[in-house]
Amino acid sequence: MRWPDQNDPDDIPPYLEKLNDPQRQAVTHIDGPVMIIAGAGSGKTRVLTFRIAHLLHKGADPFSILSLTFTNKAAREMRNRIENLVGPAAKSLWMGTFHSVFARILRQEAEKLGYPSNFTIYDTDDSKSLIKTIIKELNLDDKTYKPGMVLGRISMTKNNLITAADYNSNEELNQQDKNANRPKFGDIFSAYSERCFRAGAMDFDDILINTYTLLEKFPDVCHKWQHRFKYVMVDEYQDTNTVQYMITKRIAAVHQNICVVGDDAQSIYAFRGANIQNILNFNRDYQDVFTVKLEQNYRSTRNIVNAASSVIKNNRRQLEKEVWTANETGDKIKVVRSATDSDEARFVAQQIIEQKNQKHLPNKAFAILYRTNSQSRSFEEALRRQSIDYRIYGGTSFYQRKEIKDLLSYLRLTVNPNDEEALKRIINYPARGIGDTTINRLLFLASEHKNGIWNIVANARNYPDLGTGAPRVENFAMMMKSFMAMTTAHNAFELATHVAKQTTLLKTLYDDKTVEGISRYENVTELLNGIQEFAEDDESEKEKTLANFLEEVALYTDEQKDKNPDRDCVNLMTIHSSKGLEFPHVFIGGLEENLFPSQMALTSMADLEEERRLFYVAITRAERALTLCYASSRFRYGSLTPCEPSRFIDEIDNHYLDMNLAGLKKESPLNALFERRENRQTGGKTTVSTLLGITAARNTNLPESDPNFEAGDISGLKAGDTVQHQRFGKGTVRAIEGEADNRKATVLFDGLGEKKLVLKFAKMRIIV
Repeated sequence: MRWPDQNDPDDIPPYLEKLNDPQRQAVTHIDGPVMIIAGAGSGKTRVLTFRIAHLLHKGADPFSILSLTFTNKAAREMRNRIENLVGPAAKSLWMGTFHSVFARILRQEAEKLGYPSNFTIYDTDDSKSLIKTIIKELNLDDKTYKPGMVLGRISMTKNNLITAADYNSNEELNQQDKNANRPKFGDIFSAYSERCFRAGAMDFDDILINTYTLLEKFPDVCHKWQHRFKYVMVDEYQDTNTVQYMITKRIAAVHQNICVVGDDAQSIYAFRGANIQNILNFNRDYQDVFTVKLEQNYRSTRNIVNAASSVIKNNRRQLEKEVWTANETGDKIKVVRSATDSDEARFVAQQIIEQKNQKHLPNKAFAILYRTNSQSRSFEEALRRQSIDYRIYGGTSFYQRKEIKDLLSYLRLTVNPNDEEALKRIINYPARGIGDTTINRLLFLASEHKNGIWNIVANARNYPDLGTGAPRVENFAMMMKSFMAMTTAHNAFELATHVAKQTTLLKTLYDDKTVEGISRYENVTELLNGIQEFAEDDESEKEKTLANFLEEVALYTDEQKDKNPDRDCVNLMTIHSSKGLEFPHVFIGGLEENLFPSQMALTSMADLEEERRLFYVAITRAERALTLCYASSRFRYGSLTPCEPSRFIDEIDNHYLDMNLAGLKKESPLNALFERRENRQTGGKTTVSTLLGITAARNTNLPESDPNFEAGDISGLKAGDTVQHQRFGKGTVRAIEGEADNRKATVLFDGLGEKKLVLKFAKMRIIV
């Protein structure tokens, strides 16, 4: 591209011709405070790139431009685009993440704060290790003061500009700690801050808070950087926390050429400290703000864009905008009900196969989004069964997560006491005082006696070399032997639940109330749900033993090893991980009350509105097709629990939905939901049945999900009988085949279609 002559007013930069009117305004208005409200799919990155290029075209010194992003990927992409436009000048821009740019400033100024210029940056693992040491030195219980929880609270505190000294002098915060049974938190915070300082080290939060302190306490330093940066730009401004907001405000105070770009409707990181008020109140901080709204969506079809808008309008406080698109109308958004979460996953997998075959699409055209990490299990298993390649984007495959491997190791050792890798993994987890010294002695004794480690563990009292560790090893062995004795009398789920409780693994995870801790607990309970589904699966001929379940898991996990990360595969991810991405076909799973929106978000309007913004983000990831899925029942904590469809489905205007309501009885939750919708939108004149052309004769029962369901004698079952199934509800037997233990029944269930059940496992009774 030829670079225009900045001194020739008639030489119009060619990049401006590629922009729509609002984009052009955002690029060319370079003086004074500017807020660019960038709706989903509105070309935000292009605007930021061209804006910086335009500044350089107008003669701005690249060293005077500060551009802050939240990810290295975003910074690299923008720098590469700018370099393609303007050449080597892009290398001189101060562009990067908040942490990388502020660390660069601190390298020049750190000595004023008492740090060496070559200070160390502690990552999360370094910080946790130091906190563990401090907890041990203070003789505190690491179950009460979990290092992850402590670090999370320290981080949140520092991001709100509260130092250790401030914290310890705040009576309200100290009282909170006493009420939470952690009265020594302030002491840990103080010790941690002091030890980092003595080591000449900063953690990620220190980089921010020390930059703020530098600007606040040293006027000459503040003056220097305020005059260095004539132009300040902040991407994803809705995601800034308090300290990021204060730093950028201070740096921009002299020239006030600050441009912030963001979308309040996509503010979804409050749990990380993001403060949506920063973008909502931007016009209060600066007079004469020039506001540009990028409202044209270039990504999605009209139905998807309009559906997203109809949802987000339910949030009370927001920056007004009318997102629209010139794209085609596209297909309506499908709403699909499944009997259980496993059926939901099977439906999605089957839909992907059908769409691939019909439209000749690659795997990467599809994404499955969900609210919590634990939901990936059922989708992963369904995709594997259909031989559909997939990857977990921004996370770890379900069976590769640490907490899952921990419980599986207990189960593996229960089934096979000679499994030495499993034994070494869990002999001291959760902590039971069997330290490295004792474990090394066990390994040495096993080698010396040419024996398996379990044989040493099981006979610990016979080995005096184990010293004081022997009683603890013996207690561990007794616990494992009790599990082994249960294998023949209990099914996989009963045994796995017992193991999870008796080892205290479940309680250890439950007690960790950090975001990560809650996720780990949910993952383990989801593993137990999966084992229960396996134990109650009457469509499979496989015996419901723990050994058979572990065999299936081993086959699953082996399939995912050594795969090329750039291969063509379906993308699975949490909605938080999906922000900034887009896919032609998107499935959103688990749209049920208490799951999405999360039960934890129903205590305040602010939390509920963040959940709604999260749903908005999920919808706007879709380019051409969107399917919303929910289950009528879901295994939770050992029982099949009835589920109600999410209120967010109700908030989408009817015109944009293809509602799959066949097979629902009049009083079902979803029918009631759409009745409410019709009453609100049409004054009660139109019923759901009229709207969809469903006659009363087609409205049948939802699957029965009573946990107290009692199966009956079905030994005399024959074609034509009417049956009631625990999960699938009422159905008619179409055919019987096989003999003895291999007898199977083909049953047509109302609203669910045909299922082939193995009768020796079927939880069913004859009702006619």
